[in-house]
Amino acid sequence: MALVGKQFPNITVDAISEMGDNLRINVLEEATKNNKKVLLFWYPKDFTFVCPTELHAFQAALPEFEKRNTIVIGASCDTNEVHFAWLNTAKNNGGIEGVTYPLLADTTRNLANALDILDVADEFNEETGDYLLTGSNVTFRATYLIDETGKIFHESVNDMPLGRNVNEYLRLVDAYTHVQTKGEVCPANWEEGKDAMSADRNSTASYLASH
Repeated sequence: MALVGKQFPNITVDAISEMGDNLRINVLEEATKNNKKVLLFWYPKDFTFVCPTELHAFQAALPEFEKRNTIVIGASCDTNEVHFAWLNTAKNNGGIEGVTYPLLADTTRNLANALDILDVADEFNEETGDYLLTGSNVTFRATYLIDETGKIFHESVNDMPLGRNVNEYLRLVDAYTHVQTKGEVCPANWEEGKDAMSADRNSTASYLASH
């Protein structure tokens, strides 16, 4: 179910800080009350393989997101205790020591279910007449960009083996901010500093002719 253009779900979730503080975070309120954009990225599990590479990549880019008035939040269905153990595991041992943004601990899967990003399905057992859950019941690599009003302006979902390109989310934040501030639309492969367009056919034709 596409959520772009809709309000992010108004659901509060357990979370943990880098210092081990137990938090309660409502992503919608993080955007609207702080007048900031939010990048929320979901990963399948702590203590896995691709996941720490992504968490460190988002950490390395954190100053760039902060320059763009954007909060970064990570999320999985692990508990706060498992998050804290991973935060205290060295990078050279597969850990995420040094990550400073908060991590949601959606153990109830209330938010993940609302977003429909869990690897789970119902399978009917003809012998018993029951429905059995299949899949790992953890999230895919889903990413949401949310604006200052709480509206989702980007969503993407990767299969579990496929790591994200963090720079693409910086580009998307730049493009959306350009639309907000300049009223122009951003063509394919647009980056900050490149030409954008007015939303009309003449502008499109002129842009295509010059590129």
